[in-house]
Amino acid sequence: MAHSKTRATDGKITYPPGVKEISDKISKEEMVRRLKMVVKTFMDMDQDSEEEKELYLNLALHLASDFFLKHPDKDVRLLVACCLADIFRIYAPEAPYTSPDKLKDIFMFITRQLKGLEDTKSAQFNRYFYLLENIAWVKSYNICFELEDSNEIFTQLYRTLFQVINNGHNQKVHMHMVDLMSSIICEGDTVSQELLDTVLVNLVPAHKNLNKQAYDLAKALLKRTAQAIEPYITNFFNQVLMLGKTSVSDLSEHVFDLILELYNIDSHLLLSVLPQLEFKLKSNDNDERLQVVKLLAKMFGAKDSELAAQNKPLWQCYLGRFNDIHVPIRLECVKFASHCLMNHPDLAKDLTEYLKVRSHDPEEAIRHDVIVSIVTAAKKDLALVNDHLLNFVRERTLDKRWRVRKEAMMGLAQIYKKYSLQGEAGKEATKQISWIKDKLLHIYYQNSIDDRLLVERIFAQYMVPHNLETMERMKCLYYLYATLDLNAVKALNEMWKCQNMLRHHVKDLLDLVKQPKSEACSKAVFSKVMVITRNLPDPGKAQDFVKKLAQVLEEDERIRKQLETLVSPACSCKQAEGCVREITKKLGSPKQPSNPFLEMVKFLLERIAPVHIDTESISALIKQVNKSIDGTADDEDEGVPTEQAIRAGLELLKVLSFTHPVSFHSAETFESLLGCLKMDDEKVAEAALQIFKNTGSKMEESFPHIKSVLLPVLQHKAKKGPPPNPDQLITPLTTLGHLAMLAPEQFAGPLKSLVANFIVKDLLMNDRAPGKKTTKLWVPDDEVSPETLAKIQGIKLMVRWLLGVKNNLSKKPDMSRLRLAAGCAVLKLAQEPCYHEIITLEQYQLCALVINDECYQVRQAFAQKLHKGLCRLKLPLEYLAIFALCAKDPMKERRAHARQCLVKNINIRREYLKQHAAVSEKLFSLLPEYVVPYTIHLLVHDPDYVKVQDIEQLKDIKESLWFVLEILMAKNENNSHAFIRKMVENIKQTKDGQSPNDPKINEVRVVSADCRT
Repeated sequence: MAHSKTRATDGKITYPPGVKEISDKISKEEMVRRLKMVVKTFMDMDQDSEEEKELYLNLALHLASDFFLKHPDKDVRLLVACCLADIFRIYAPEAPYTSPDKLKDIFMFITRQLKGLEDTKSAQFNRYFYLLENIAWVKSYNICFELEDSNEIFTQLYRTLFQVINNGHNQKVHMHMVDLMSSIICEGDTVSQELLDTVLVNLVPAHKNLNKQAYDLAKALLKRTAQAIEPYITNFFNQVLMLGKTSVSDLSEHVFDLILELYNIDSHLLLSVLPQLEFKLKSNDNDERLQVVKLLAKMFGAKDSELAAQNKPLWQCYLGRFNDIHVPIRLECVKFASHCLMNHPDLAKDLTEYLKVRSHDPEEAIRHDVIVSIVTAAKKDLALVNDHLLNFVRERTLDKRWRVRKEAMMGLAQIYKKYSLQGEAGKEATKQISWIKDKLLHIYYQNSIDDRLLVERIFAQYMVPHNLETMERMKCLYYLYATLDLNAVKALNEMWKCQNMLRHHVKDLLDLVKQPKSEACSKAVFSKVMVITRNLPDPGKAQDFVKKLAQVLEEDERIRKQLETLVSPACSCKQAEGCVREITKKLGSPKQPSNPFLEMVKFLLERIAPVHIDTESISALIKQVNKSIDGTADDEDEGVPTEQAIRAGLELLKVLSFTHPVSFHSAETFESLLGCLKMDDEKVAEAALQIFKNTGSKMEESFPHIKSVLLPVLQHKAKKGPPPNPDQLITPLTTLGHLAMLAPEQFAGPLKSLVANFIVKDLLMNDRAPGKKTTKLWVPDDEVSPETLAKIQGIKLMVRWLLGVKNNLSKKPDMSRLRLAAGCAVLKLAQEPCYHEIITLEQYQLCALVINDECYQVRQAFAQKLHKGLCRLKLPLEYLAIFALCAKDPMKERRAHARQCLVKNINIRREYLKQHAAVSEKLFSLLPEYVVPYTIHLLVHDPDYVKVQDIEQLKDIKESLWFVLEILMAKNENNSHAFIRKMVENIKQTKDGQSPNDPKINEVRVVSADCRT
């Protein structure tokens, strides 16, 4: 082989064949051409070419001279860098360069050339890639471990690679970079903080968002070197978290972001760091605790996180922050709950108890976010939340703050629509949330107009969506009505009634604004404005807006006509939508996006617009009822027994015939009702008859052909109707009772024989049905037998008849009902002075004993009636003493209720006496202290006290007497203590007025008086 120089040892440079001397005396182009040949030579050499290695040793040294390392041309520098990389490969493990400074210069030079990797479209990119591949494969940079400046070299290399990586690079470039950097970490003795920062800075969110490829490179590097780099990461966090040495790194302020990223990359990187977080959770610094809570929320809540199972002490410590004193921390914990419930259903049990406490948090925002967290999880999958969590939402529908109540109500509505109406999770889910519809409608009983308006909106949007097709909408309403509980049905009926009433008020306002202006008309308009205002949120502001609306109606005929159409009984659902759209469009203004006046008008339109019921809807509803009667409906699929569906459907039609009678005015509807009237089923026929009664006012004019068919059917029913049964007596008895009380001159005399002969001797004294045997003392209203209901109405008729004259059953539940009715009847009579005087002491004592009835419901209802009569100052003072008997009630809540009643009644009487000083003649009937003699008298004649010397009975007497005295003596008003003492001493010196000669009674009286203390 011929060479330019023959020996390498003579100090002269030997070039490859065909390559002349490379020096500053040749042009750049020629230098590049010669260097390419040198590159090719070194590229083809391997480590076993000992002769060639010796031959080209001086060339290798020459290429590392400052002439090449600092050459201004980048092509020259690239070719030299490629040569140097091959030289390190060929001469490994002993590099030809021994000077530490020279080695540093060479590797810093190679690092600078790696910046060329940035431009993937460059013509020289393949050479840059070759350079990277070569030094990565040979691990050339490992030579620098022994250098003092190794950290500077490695840091610069890492920075360069993280800077140049971009989305133009393929997987091979990425892999070689990871190989190169990981060898430095894994095979080196240490990792400096500066080098660690160079890696970790790419995980900081700001850098991560700027260069996603650098983040991926850092992530791959950390995964590859997890075991080697973990001690240095631990040391960094220990310095910052435990020792507070934030100066050790510029990344100290991002420490929590880094922990999260490192945990997501490889949890093993933080094995020794996580216990430090437990310490930080207990920090005295609120902001520091908050940061840790935010961090752990992300770590525990991440989809595939197993941190809670792997580190239970940390999990329990985190749960403790739900009760943190700092509000933002509690708020952060609550927000985390939804992610945790969705991603880790197994942790729901741990969260439930803490969410329960937070659902009663004094902070409104926290209670609100508890609802949001639970509802968010439930909307994703109902199986993620247990019944306890749903119950927390249920409780918050009665929260004192409107924002929380609204969130709870809307959350339940959304859950109901998704799982019950749309049936997204099957019948089991529907059954689990079946209570929601009842609960939402129960809220209509609340006094707040905001609550009631929201219930109406929920009903229209979520329970029976108004945008459904008519047949589907009525089917939805039909089965909803059939499954509602009694109170929910009443609430829904009340809702329709209120909407109908407001519709009439708006119609009256429209009539008034069309009249000629006058003082009387202005007053009438103002009065009607005030009535409408009370049916809108924030009546104070609404008043001005309704006044403005009245003015707009006077001036704008188009809006007035649209509103007249809307409140017309004949308005269809489609017409209503069009009217609402036109009115809001006319009143709205694009220049004023926030328009309080328009918002108020929308509230009003929302309440009065008939979005559910019109003529077409009623026709569809009757068809649905007929399907159930014919047995062709989907009752069982909807989870409703056919009998229950028919009964509810008929009741629904009756209610709608009251609230929307005009909607029944169609030939199709009346013909369907005629078919029902002709049926053998008496319930169906009776319902149809009631509907005809409510809706047939204009039938003769509008539907003469229906009338001609209806009359013969009614005549036939009148002549051959079935014999009356007990449930058919209820309405007539109620009617007769009210007639006797309201018009005694006309009805009291004729009814005397009815009361004496039928009510007392027949209805009350005779049992027509044997009844079912039961051990229950009380049953719900819908389970009470018709005969018992008729007997109750008979008792009420007697009371009403007696009031008008002035101007034994085998079923235990039935007996309870009758005892309650009798006791309440005596209370009713006692409120009238003429009947109070003829009620004997024995009757008074028997009436008092009802408050000790064995049936809880009897005691409860009787106490409420008694309290109501006393609060109105209609019942005499001796009836206040009856509450003393509640001292021995076995139920704690009944005793508490009785005490509240006593307190309220005593305060009412004292306040009345203060405000009416000139009622001295009524002092005996008003001064609450005078209840003491009545109390002692009632206790003396209590049949439970039979043994005078029985210690237990004496204790009961003392407890009952003190039950009243404690409240009376709570305040020593007007020297009342001395007055009571004197009164009791006087009682001891007297005899019992009812049984003056009974030594036992008088002895008990004296003992009772002695029990006063």
